[in-house]
Amino acid sequence: MSTEVETTERTTGLVDPDRLGRWMDEQGLPGAGEVVEARFISGGATNEIFQITRGDFTAVLRRPPRIVPPGRNDTMLREYRVLEALNGTDVPHPEAYAVCRDEEVLGACFYLMGLVDGWSPMNTDGWPPPFDADPEERSGLALQLIEGIARLSRVDWEERGLQGFGKPEGFHDRQVDRWLSHLQQVQIRELPGLDVTADWLRSHRPRWWAPGIIHGDYQFANVMFRHRAPAQLAAIVDWEMSTVGDPLLDLGWVMMSWTDPGEDRTLGYADQTGMPGRDEMLEHYAKVSNRPVDDIDYYVILARFKLAIVLEGGYARVVSGQADNPAMLHYEHIVPELMQAAADLARTTPLGTAS
Repeated sequence: MSTEVETTERTTGLVDPDRLGRWMDEQGLPGAGEVVEARFISGGATNEIFQITRGDFTAVLRRPPRIVPPGRNDTMLREYRVLEALNGTDVPHPEAYAVCRDEEVLGACFYLMGLVDGWSPMNTDGWPPPFDADPEERSGLALQLIEGIARLSRVDWEERGLQGFGKPEGFHDRQVDRWLSHLQQVQIRELPGLDVTADWLRSHRPRWWAPGIIHGDYQFANVMFRHRAPAQLAAIVDWEMSTVGDPLLDLGWVMMSWTDPGEDRTLGYADQTGMPGRDEMLEHYAKVSNRPVDDIDYYVILARFKLAIVLEGGYARVVSGQADNPAMLHYEHIVPELMQAAADLARTTPLGTAS
């Protein structure tokens, strides 16, 4: 027995309650014989997210949009694989329930995961109480953010069955060529500092690193916190860029825009006022992860280099008429500034040696 799905015009037909119910029965999920209800939560260019309720069972369904982008089904399966691998670890994440590889069921691959009881910094107007007024409590948000990837870096990816999930061998050796190749496919303008950054990254390597799981886009936008104080990370979300490589790249992703007290601490959607400075954040990561952070500048430079190229792809698609998201036009200035910042740091950072 099923019911109509509560949707928007854009999401109509993306979840068929009858087909979903039959598939859930095949997976042995709770609620057999109960009404399947679905409520649209959010979505965009890469994912549509619904809350699924069946009797006392509640889950979140994540699937590609109606017109499935090339490779998105494969990415969906990768997302589920890493979530399933994290089940039973101390890394906060939505619990993996079941995955559907048969595109005939709902028109695309999809999976069901646990509903997280928490809030996202992307869905708030500033920090919610009491974090809006109490600097000490807000400091906890930052330390919990950094602790999330520190815990992730400790997970034994081979023991959790992630062999073949990434290619950790030669990870740093191929980063520059991989991302330059990506840029060449979309490039419509020269980027200041590109050659300086690429040359520096090629000739410098971390002095030590050990493979681990990488989230790939780690920031306040991709985590959720528990309600009320003290700050507690509820889940790391949006795993579509995850792989196995050097986990310190996630740390570089966070630190590339992190500022110290006394500097401008209002960056984009995240007001860092009252939060720890860079040294305290790095110290906390090192303590929890047991990984050295001496070469953090390398990872910041690599993160800026990679992000600039990723954003340039979005900007190029809008300019060339292949996409219609006007927000990407803001990348016109953001991308050159990111690449120039990477080059500026590279010029003043003589760490490491060529491998």
